[in-house]
Amino acid sequence: MFLPINVQKDCEMSDSALPATLAELRASGWKSRSVKQEIRENFLQQLACGAELFPGMVGYEHTVIPEISLALLAGHDILFLGEKGQGKSRLMRLLPRFLDPVIPYLDLPGCAVHEDPWHPITKQGKACVAERPETDIPIAWWPREQRYAERLAPGTRFADIIGEIDPAALAAGASMSAEEALHFGLIPRMHRGLFAMNELPELDELVQVGLFNILEERDVQIRGYPIQFDLDVMILFSANPATYNRSGKVIPQLKDRIGSLIQTHYPEDRDGGIRIMEQECDIPLDGQFPVAVPWFMKQIIEEISRRARRSRYIDQQSGVSARFSIANYQTMIASARRRGALLGEVPAVPRISDLGHLYASSLGKLEIDLMSSHQMSEKQVLDAVISEAVKAVFEEYVEQHGLDEISKIFSKGVRIEVGDLLPSAHYESLLKRVPPVWDRAFEVNASENAAMRASCVEFVLAGLHATERISRSQKHGVVSYDL
Repeated sequence: MFLPINVQKDCEMSDSALPATLAELRASGWKSRSVKQEIRENFLQQLACGAELFPGMVGYEHTVIPEISLALLAGHDILFLGEKGQGKSRLMRLLPRFLDPVIPYLDLPGCAVHEDPWHPITKQGKACVAERPETDIPIAWWPREQRYAERLAPGTRFADIIGEIDPAALAAGASMSAEEALHFGLIPRMHRGLFAMNELPELDELVQVGLFNILEERDVQIRGYPIQFDLDVMILFSANPATYNRSGKVIPQLKDRIGSLIQTHYPEDRDGGIRIMEQECDIPLDGQFPVAVPWFMKQIIEEISRRARRSRYIDQQSGVSARFSIANYQTMIASARRRGALLGEVPAVPRISDLGHLYASSLGKLEIDLMSSHQMSEKQVLDAVISEAVKAVFEEYVEQHGLDEISKIFSKGVRIEVGDLLPSAHYESLLKRVPPVWDRAFEVNASENAAMRASCVEFVLAGLHATERISRSQKHGVVSYDL
């Protein structure tokens, strides 16, 4: 005897325990639901039991996630509107987790559509149910991870997502007006699933018209032949505000049919950005050559992104992705680890001089505003942004921890050289004794760890330079500070 299956929560059933024929499925008590009804009911169950709804999404708990929740409960098709690197694609890819673990479909040879056993939409599916006994109609099961498909808009053709006349079927004798002559695109194949279109404004206008028809009537028209499919599909979109709001990029009729527009955003505070940066960095800090990252270095990396998002020299319509912080964080760790391997420092500790390698991980992710940069090169713009970030973090430490006491140590009129490949022992002569405020200020063991102390020395020097208290020069990768 089969268990009642409306698989709203994960049930551990082997393939052999699932109904294999339409008769067995009927005996199991399984009931058909639309994909939006399925998501709504499963979402409500997870909401009621306090489950984590969108794992890995940081900083959206009180802004984006409540809006998505309402859209799912309302049964809307959704547009995620935001600049690059705000998690739009990740949000779309998380929605299939609210689908049933598996759903049944008619196992028909050559049928591209996963037919609802109780409500088939194709000619083949309807004929099978009408003409064959239920004991002879095979049932297969479609897992949730296969019920989601996405497409990037640039280059997408009508045939890719809607369908096209199949020349092979015509050659075999099928009529051009017959369903058998059609080759279905992604959306019909996602019947009873989710389909996502990234960068909607870049989609050809003809394809937008096809999407409008699906959103409005849930039917498909291919080459002028109206194929009245009652498609059951939830459609998701993503777009950048700069292009979505530009006149003519998205046809008004399509905009009007999208149920909910969810506005995403960058982290609202620095700590949130650091959490994302640490979460998404796939480089382990332990191992044979461990790395210990001081908190102030994490703050500087994230502050670089925050300053870039406000810089008049950078095109803000393009945005500064969260991947900018992540890539820079990875580069900083890699630079410190290289030093640790070369000089035998355990653990290796990132320094300000490691930021000199951020050009490789940064410049490809920034678009310079040519009207405002006044002939500044990309590297000069990035240097200015890094300097602003160091200054912002340094001034916070000065205000909170009285770093003026520490800065006096460097005010003896000497010339100090620092660099990413200089050993930490080089800094010992610069700082014979660590003042008590040092450990409180940097939240690291600077008194006992030479590598930490070297990182703190560079931070103070860079901060004094950023606040225009000392001068700085660079030659052959070595930075000199004149005090």
